Amino acid sequence: MICENILLEKKNAIAYVTVNRPKVLNALNMATMEELRVAFTDIKSDAAIRVAILTGAGEKAFVAGADIGELAKQDAVSGKEYAHRGQAVLDLIENLGKPVIACINGFALGGGCELALACTMRLASENAKLGQPEVKLGIIPGYGGTQRLARLVGKGLAMQMVLAGEMITAQEAHRIGLVNEVTALAELIARAEAIAAKIVANAPLAVQYAMEAVNKGMEMTLAEGLFLEASLFGVCCATSDKAEGTAAFLEKRPAVFKGR
Repeated sequence: MICENILLEKKNAIAYVTVNRPKVLNALNMATMEELRVAFTDIKSDAAIRVAILTGAGEKAFVAGADIGELAKQDAVSGKEYAHRGQAVLDLIENLGKPVIACINGFALGGGCELALACTMRLASENAKLGQPEVKLGIIPGYGGTQRLARLVGKGLAMQMVLAGEMITAQEAHRIGLVNEVTALAELIARAEAIAAKIVANAPLAVQYAMEAVNKGMEMTLAEGLFLEASLFGVCCATSDKAEGTAAFLEKRPAVFKGR
């Protein structure tokens, strides 16, 4: 796959996706969004890949936001389509069926913060800054920021971030639950790889169904979510991986999962 704005590498069941526009702090233009769509579609269909790690090139930014020059040209009709196209890419990432770990290595603002929100979990370097500053440009978040942020940190904190448009530190992001962990910049990818290795050791279908239960259950009542959980639990019980996992436990040996 040949891309101008991102890098895609695959190694040890992990796909590494890097937004590679460091001269503009990895800002998201539509060309970059399309390359992300192609890359994650490829990852979704590649059975050898179990986890993806998403980051930005350089040491200053994960993704510093949208391409303002491109954004300035949007009108009511094109702006709605612009938002829908971006949302579709982030929906693909959120519902990939494989965990995506965001390694936030600097600024994650606007579309960059929204990109991180769509990931399964978020790790941040100590120098990271996160925010939704769209109101400073006369617009609102358009890639899911008004929806995923409130679901993650609560309505009040989301309102404060969106309406004030101010950046918060990695440490504050961790305090409010926006990021899972904060680590030194030099250790960020290694920490993501350590988490990824633990995920890779588990049953692929169980990981996929667990993610589906959490993601879909967030949009349901508790009773509906519990019904979904029980249904997916039942599906897991019919897999070869469940037979292997339980047999391995009883026989006191490592399980060998095949995703079936």
